[in-house]
Amino acid sequence: MNPYQSLRDYEEFVYTLPQQFPSIVSSTLIVIRRGRMVTVSGGIVFSQGYRLVVKERLTFDAGPLVLKRHGYEVWHGDEKVSWYDSQPHPHDPTLAATHPHHKHIPPDIKHHRVPAPELSFTHPNLLFLVQEIKQLLKG
Repeated sequence: MNPYQSLRDYEEFVYTLPQQFPSIVSSTLIVIRRGRMVTVSGGIVFSQGYRLVVKERLTFDAGPLVLKRHGYEVWHGDEKVSWYDSQPHPHDPTLAATHPHHKHIPPDIKHHRVPAPELSFTHPNLLFLVQEIKQLLKG
């Protein structure tokens, strides 16, 4: 099931992430509705000092939610491991395949970008991100 089918479904999905994934220690994610706009923000804390900072902006009418922009940061302690965003970089041909979704990785994390084919505006990205952090936990 795609939790983007309704705002209620997505809220339930977001607020029950800790129950779905034992590797999640806690979550401060909140879903805020303002008219047709929805903001999801906060963080998810994992074991071993990992955390995911989430910023999503979605819209909806009577139908499914649509993600308009996103930013996800993966931290290990005080070190930013990587981040994803939907800021367009139309002059970077290496990102064209997944435009505008991409991931920032070391070295030179601010400028070193790679395509992010797992991310989308039409399905929840949080599932992929939680799975990615679970892989980091395995070491």
